[in-house]
Amino acid sequence: YSRIVTRKRELLARLWAVHGISLDLDSAEIKSNWVRNPTARASRPFLSRLTEPDVTALVDLYFQALFDHNMPIISVVFDKRHFRPPFDAARLHAKAWEMLCERIEMFMWREHPKHRAVMIADDMGKNENVKLAMRHARFLERSTTAGRELRHIVEMPLFVRSELSEGVQLADLCCYATYRAFRDMNKDYEFFQRILPRVYRPDGRLHGLKIHPALSACHELLK
Repeated sequence: YSRIVTRKRELLARLWAVHGISLDLDSAEIKSNWVRNPTARASRPFLSRLTEPDVTALVDLYFQALFDHNMPIISVVFDKRHFRPPFDAARLHAKAWEMLCERIEMFMWREHPKHRAVMIADDMGKNENVKLAMRHARFLERSTTAGRELRHIVEMPLFVRSELSEGVQLADLCCYATYRAFRDMNKDYEFFQRILPRVYRPDGRLHGLKIHPALSACHELLK
């Protein structure tokens, strides 16, 4: 947090000195779409006034944090081509959350059995937050569909505004890198290769990367 925010403060101070533009930290949010899409970047008062090297160096700070702080990556990839109505976006999101919790439970059981994990999610609005919290509560009460009890995850997820959380912004960058690799079936996608060494693999296998369903061609990418 400190290293990233310190750099953002320096860039914000430069914008004020050079352009006379006063922005605060919440205006310096980093999202994968804004970084890679010139049109989206041009609409952001902070990013639009940075040079390409400035943006690249700032994004590098996020990815470097994965290694500096020994962060394990755990993610779930859903191949939507295999799902049809009534399996809509809401059900997909609920199932993905369930599988993510299962993987995090496995990680905690293996690596930190005396501790509990806190789930932190991007604020999606009151109604969506409540829906997710209720799903989470059901998993805790009844175990998951696969029968895994979530003994190492606290009772409720915490919802935060992404512009105020460097951790959520880092998660967004990692999510897009994973999505892009599987969308294009390109394991060599630069940013996927950057995060791949941090995917949780306690015995050499990628336990931290769940692909669903089992018949998805996305499994071929990891062979």
